[in-house]
Amino acid sequence: MEHLMARKVALITGGSRGIGAAIARRFAPTHDVVITYVGATERAEALVEELHATGARALAVRTEAADAADLRAAVDRTVAEFGHVDVVVGNAGIAPYGPLADVTLDEVDRTLAIHARASFLLAQAAAPHIPDGGRIVFIGSSLADRVPYAGWSLYAMSKSALSGLAKGLARDLGPRGITVNVVAPGSTDTEMNPSDGPDADEERSFTALGRYCSPDDIAATVAHLAGDGGRMITGAVLAVDAGVTA
Repeated sequence: MEHLMARKVALITGGSRGIGAAIARRFAPTHDVVITYVGATERAEALVEELHATGARALAVRTEAADAADLRAAVDRTVAEFGHVDVVVGNAGIAPYGPLADVTLDEVDRTLAIHARASFLLAQAAAPHIPDGGRIVFIGSSLADRVPYAGWSLYAMSKSALSGLAKGLARDLGPRGITVNVVAPGSTDTEMNPSDGPDADEERSFTALGRYCSPDDIAATVAHLAGDGGRMITGAVLAVDAGVTA
């Protein structure tokens, strides 16, 4: 019982694979973990079993990030199961890409809903349940700071919103010691953008280090922000991008 009471609770949206799954694994030794997912049911369930094997309590909740009621329900489910939530990581995302003239209004609305609106609503729903000294981290993108080629205007715009949101929330929640930050990955080796994909060599050429990040690289920075070392960092955007924005 003491072991369970000592553990903190982390809620990670879009946590069934890629960066989200790496973050869940990083937290599992010290946190009970709730992940949200949309379509990857088998992966989400497999990850929950993997986390259980480490001694963590874990839960997967199907959640459509663009649906405000779904987001609130995920927070409510987390609190009902574990009583509170210490760390909230907004990671759910999509990657719209294409010529400016071909972008539809539906794509604009959905992208902003998943990246910007959902991040605001997630923080708003979770804040009353986060103890003083808790953490909120949004996963942004290096494309919010540098867009090296065409086709990413909508994505870059939607991720740029997270910087302003983090700065505002840092002021809103600072009196309670709750920090709010953005981790901005560059090219990261996931299914969405594999390091052996057709554009990988070009993407590596934009970086100072000449290589892709791994999901574990991103997870390590999120864990730092969530730990004691991150207690004085708030309202910041931390680039984990192999120097693409250098």
